Amino acid sequence: MDTIENDITHFPTIVQEYSKSSPGLCKVTTLPNGIRVASESTPGHFGAVGVYVDAGSRYETDKYRGVSHILDRLAFKSTTNRSADQVVEELESLGGNIMCSSSRECIMYQSAIFSQDLERVVSLFSDVVLNPTITPDEVDEQRMTAMYEIEEIWSKPEMILPEIMHTVAYQGNTLGNPLLCPPENLETMSSDLIKGYMKDWYRPERMVIAACGTEHDQVVQLANKYFGHLPKSNEPVLDSVETHAEALRRQQAQGVSATKSEKSSIVKSLFSSKQQQKQPSNIYDIATQPAHYTGGNSFLDVGLEAAPLTHVYVAFEGLSINDPDIYGLATLQILLGGGGSFSAGGPGKGMYSRLFTNVLNQHYWVESCQAFNHCYTDSGLFGIAGSCRPEYANALLEVICRELDLVSRSDVIEHFAVNEVELNRAKNQLKSSLLMNLESRMVQLEDLGRQVQVHGKKTGIDEMLDHIDRVNVSELQRVASRIVRGAVKVTSGGSGKATVVIQGHLRGLADVDKVINKYGLGAGQ
Repeated sequence: MDTIENDITHFPTIVQEYSKSSPGLCKVTTLPNGIRVASESTPGHFGAVGVYVDAGSRYETDKYRGVSHILDRLAFKSTTNRSADQVVEELESLGGNIMCSSSRECIMYQSAIFSQDLERVVSLFSDVVLNPTITPDEVDEQRMTAMYEIEEIWSKPEMILPEIMHTVAYQGNTLGNPLLCPPENLETMSSDLIKGYMKDWYRPERMVIAACGTEHDQVVQLANKYFGHLPKSNEPVLDSVETHAEALRRQQAQGVSATKSEKSSIVKSLFSSKQQQKQPSNIYDIATQPAHYTGGNSFLDVGLEAAPLTHVYVAFEGLSINDPDIYGLATLQILLGGGGSFSAGGPGKGMYSRLFTNVLNQHYWVESCQAFNHCYTDSGLFGIAGSCRPEYANALLEVICRELDLVSRSDVIEHFAVNEVELNRAKNQLKSSLLMNLESRMVQLEDLGRQVQVHGKKTGIDEMLDHIDRVNVSELQRVASRIVRGAVKVTSGGSGKATVVIQGHLRGLADVDKVINKYGLGAGQ
């Protein structure tokens, strides 16, 4: 390593305390080309390192639809410096756990390794992230395996229905873009197309190199050695922290504009949900386009033979990771809880959550019922998913709506209202789950990498626990009401409507909107 690579002391660095109970510090250094290098020096025999690229399906245009799905499958193939066999040989010799995955907002290259192998892994990541060859043969091979994967996922309702729910909730924009490559795009997928997408989004200012269980200066030196040569981006600079902040500003402006429009014209508001959102015309607008929640219904009648169970998803626009109410909403998800009718649970496994005590233990015909909370940088989806035999589909829809209604109200009899005992239980479960998950090196690593990518810094565990402790019954009911009554639209500019996805044998299905409206859920129903 030459003198310039060793001279890292002049790089701007942020130092944060990880936790009062931990001696480790969280440090974030920005390299001259814009790459952020983050570390937490928590002790242990194993370390973890990852490269996080602010890319994913939300940034895909029609031209690039499905590229990030194929890209994560091409992660550890041939590079300009290594053959595919050499990459595999290197992976196997390192041992540990090395993987790549893509999501709506991030493509992640992660590894849990012995601490002494840090340089080898950073070198390998540099090669596969910056120098992939992506040959036509490799693309053809992944096209076949991706088609099989898509068919497999479509056969599993618990995997495909959340995807369909996103496309319905965010019709034609950002978070509604499919995670899976559409079959028609799979046929036309090419190495040039994939390289074009990487050229647009694999920029240094959109990358974070994160490490846990290592010395910060060592990580910075290695990052500078293996990633420092990546040239600084020309205009427009798409810094991940700045583009996420700009997307939030644009979304808030949408919320103000939508509120004014609604007040000024009832007629306009009737047609606002049908208006097509303006499509971004350049890469900066794509990077800063805020998620626009539309809501809507999707009913998939697949017949009795194909689906012995009917699956019901009821969701509303949730909260972004930046929203101060996010801790109340996370507590609400734990409080609702749920699971399957044959869950091998017990104390501490969610058996005393609302959806177990009020739904699964009361209605024998409910096969499963569980709360979910999908959280993104500028929006989210919160709701309940359940399954039952087809003849009980209408009853299950009623039960789900009833439970969502009850948690948001303080004017119901004591037996149905949220009480201190169940709230404290949910808060303790959330805190213990948070702390236990962060004991995992890979969870700790991803948490660090994603937070630095979006905010440029880390929110400490003590601060999170403090926010959870502050949630009381009235606060929980207020947050629940904000979600299920569609009030998030005031700040997001979304429709406020419910998103309902039902799959199964749907003969005799009731008027879904009428049921939603009966419980006063959503807005504009």
